[in-house]
Amino acid sequence: MPVHTKLYEGKAKIIYSTEEPDILLADYKDDATAFNAQKRGSILNKGVINCTISSKLFQELEALGIKTHYIDTPTPNQMRVKAVKIIPLEVVVRNIAAGSLCQQTGLALGTVLSKPLVEFYYKNDQLGDPLLTRERLLLLELATVEQVEQVTHLALNINQFLRDFWVRCDITLVDFKLEFGLDSQQQILLADEISPDTCRLWDTSQQTDPDRRVLDKDRFRRDMGNVENAYQEVLNRVLKAVETKN
Repeated sequence: MPVHTKLYEGKAKIIYSTEEPDILLADYKDDATAFNAQKRGSILNKGVINCTISSKLFQELEALGIKTHYIDTPTPNQMRVKAVKIIPLEVVVRNIAAGSLCQQTGLALGTVLSKPLVEFYYKNDQLGDPLLTRERLLLLELATVEQVEQVTHLALNINQFLRDFWVRCDITLVDFKLEFGLDSQQQILLADEISPDTCRLWDTSQQTDPDRRVLDKDRFRRDMGNVENAYQEVLNRVLKAVETKN
């Protein structure tokens, strides 16, 4: 058995080296955090669920020509990925007003935006991952002008795919977070994960009850209960949508 050295442990994943320098192993954890890790807990089988959902969505995106760090999944909660230098930005795409957008603007929860909103947050726990203007982003040299334009274009394309995909799952994509990295050839690759941890997902069939419709990490954040059931329901619908398409 190969010996993997732990390189980094984050809130949701542990990253290990492999025998190949350009390939890493991401181990998805059951740990759950919210509010910049001020709230901590665990969600049963979250690692397996998020790894599986992410792998399916990465494969779908790759088929559309969007480059990701995904290689394969040697075990249910582990993903082999291409090594990238993460751009220290959280790229958030919003289709419907929720979360901090409502808190900071006064928009009513559930307000459908006239067009998708792309926002950049500084990936820095000590600063609380603050929202950045494009000018501040460039001032801090977190990315180049060209990289910002490319990431914005990619985020909007990914949003269009994900909105359509989640519709096939009878789920509404409210908003979501993406991370990107640079490979050894300085290509921008989609990295991290796409899962109920990083997407705000509402059950389309639950139009009247704002709590029952929630199928994502907000159930953990807001102590709504049935967290594991919600994550499992998302996985079941993803697998069905992929199977139906194929």
